[in-house]
Amino acid sequence: MRNDSYLTESVRFIRNQTSLAPRIAIILGSGLGDFADNLTERTAIATSDIPHYPQSTVEGHKGRLVFAVLDEKPILAFQGRIHFYESNDLEAVLYPIRVAHAIGVKTLIVTNAAGGINRTFNAGDLMVIRDHINFTLQRLHLVDDFAIRRREIYSRHLIEQAECAAASNSIVLRKGVYVGLKGPSYETAAEIEMLTRMGGDAVGMSTVFEASLAASLGMEVLGISCITNVAAGISSSKLSHAEVTEVGNRVKTKFATLVRSTIRLL
Repeated sequence: MRNDSYLTESVRFIRNQTSLAPRIAIILGSGLGDFADNLTERTAIATSDIPHYPQSTVEGHKGRLVFAVLDEKPILAFQGRIHFYESNDLEAVLYPIRVAHAIGVKTLIVTNAAGGINRTFNAGDLMVIRDHINFTLQRLHLVDDFAIRRREIYSRHLIEQAECAAASNSIVLRKGVYVGLKGPSYETAAEIEMLTRMGGDAVGMSTVFEASLAASLGMEVLGISCITNVAAGISSSKLSHAEVTEVGNRVKTKFATLVRSTIRLL
């Protein structure tokens, strides 16, 4: 259950570790965590040290909050996230968003590793999320549920900025619909066929809860998927988390360039 006193204690601890007051935060998905290691004026806080902060158990998620500066803008980078399948605790998934909001973040960039459903996508592509389908079958109780249903979760303005950043760096940036599933098992070929018919372009096990809450709290949200594998039924190769991490490492320079260039435009 949500406990506001826990949030107060977490935020107090964090503010005692850094004087930076970021208005931009980025959640780094599987294989993308190295982005935060190259930022300047870094203060890294282990999530295990933060009172009441949930812990990630997934390989490739370091479990750190990195406060740093990028082009004279203070930012907060979450190195790692908590997936719903780790604890079946929705509040644990949402806690980092509540922390970001409490310290004053106004813009959230949420990234993930995703399987490519769209047959024109290749492993290593980057996709900006124009919308998502929450297929976790979990009900999210938002601050203003009716208001969030009337507007888009992903900011058109931020999508345009990301597209400009991609074009200026000769990066091919796909655009599509992200489907969020509960996990932790990968989808079957039949499930991928179903998701394709539903209008999905990429599939993963995160993002939909975080983006929805952030938007309901008034944040502008940008979503970026790294297509780390072609989904079951499209490719004959066996899916694995090692493949996800390997492709994330392979495209991390392109990913970092896109994110840095986008933040410069904000």
